[in-house]
Amino acid sequence: MDEYFAYDPRLKINLPRLNKNWDMYSVSIQNRILTDWEKIRGGIPDRIAELEDEINLKQHALNHEENFKRSCQLNEEISELASIINDLWIWFRLTQNISSTKIHS
Repeated sequence: MDEYFAYDPRLKINLPRLNKNWDMYSVSIQNRILTDWEKIRGGIPDRIAELEDEINLKQHALNHEENFKRSCQLNEEISELASIINDLWIWFRLTQNISSTKIHS
């Protein structure tokens, strides 16, 4: 299934990478892709929880940081982690309806 997914180093998950229109794939391939995606998608909340833990650690450090330059760096790191979480939720929600519709039809 590697031909249908590509690892995203920023999100640290595999994302769908389809080279042709969905309807051009056989039903068998569609079902395999959807099954694999549901496994990946199922891990997204765990990945988000990991990132939230990182944010909490950085927020704690920020609350006790007196160096302005380091505070700015921590803020930037927190912002990037929050952006990753946002993108992960988009992927999680974007395909939720598609996956359940295609698998059950």
